[in-house]
Amino acid sequence: MSALETSSSSAPPASPARAASAPAAPSRARLAGAAVAFTILTWASAFPLIRLALRDLAPLPLAALRFAVAAGCVLLWLAAARPPRPTGRHLLRFGLCGLVGIALYNGLLNAGQRSVTAGAASFIVNTLPIITAILATLFLGERFKLWGWIGTGISFAGIALIASGQPGGLAFGAGASLILAAATCQAVYFILQRPLVPRYGALAATAYTLLAGAILLAPWLPEAIRTVAAPGASPTTLPAVVALGVLPAALGYAAWTYALGHFGAARAANFLYLVPPVATALAFLIAGEVPAPTTLAGGAVAVAGVIVVNTRGRG
Repeated sequence: MSALETSSSSAPPASPARAASAPAAPSRARLAGAAVAFTILTWASAFPLIRLALRDLAPLPLAALRFAVAAGCVLLWLAAARPPRPTGRHLLRFGLCGLVGIALYNGLLNAGQRSVTAGAASFIVNTLPIITAILATLFLGERFKLWGWIGTGISFAGIALIASGQPGGLAFGAGASLILAAATCQAVYFILQRPLVPRYGALAATAYTLLAGAILLAPWLPEAIRTVAAPGASPTTLPAVVALGVLPAALGYAAWTYALGHFGAARAANFLYLVPPVATALAFLIAGEVPAPTTLAGGAVAVAGVIVVNTRGRG
């Protein structure tokens, strides 16, 4: 029986501990809401920040410097939290996660964003849940309903519309195709990481993956350092890279993990539909990019397809 169904005359007096804990729920809700807002802002900011950093840095050196910064944050967290260390049989899987989910994903995304605007890139990457669902259907035996395939078709029609307004369209090797390949790498990473999360926890599994990716990208780190230290380097490049390493990669994921704990995965995932429009707005404010009509129209179609898949396509 709820409190609303109990009269005030018959209800027992609240204990001091219970009364003191009453305001805690709204406080947790506000904190979870702030965590969602922080996650959306930091993840959305990655796309225009990448465009700024690419003015000086090549795609792989940019990824190497970004994740060297992020690795420093992760090492501090690992030293404080002391999560379980990976066992021998899981080290290879973490290495593979770092290769696919960090090194390849960011290398392809950075390469694609040399010609694709930040807003367009964010809408293409936002189809990641669809690619993950398809892979889970093919390799994990999960069900994908007819509406799932319809939503997939809608979403990829949106991607084609976005790509039509970008240099090279969806031709092999064009920017839009590289970003779609990056989203595929991220989907493969999510599938690879699934068995690791129950054993190590979401934060620790991501931390070990990030470290593995940073190690794999280390050969390009000296070039990145030379570039940002050169006299002709833009004064915005190094701050952009540091922000990329600290905000989306480290703090953004920590905030998202807190939000997941409060809202649950299904409800929290709905907030991620806000990332592409916020990224498009930030790209205008940070990099001066004006979104093309094909980006806005195609982005709306692509997000609609993702919503269909997430709400009606999976069983």
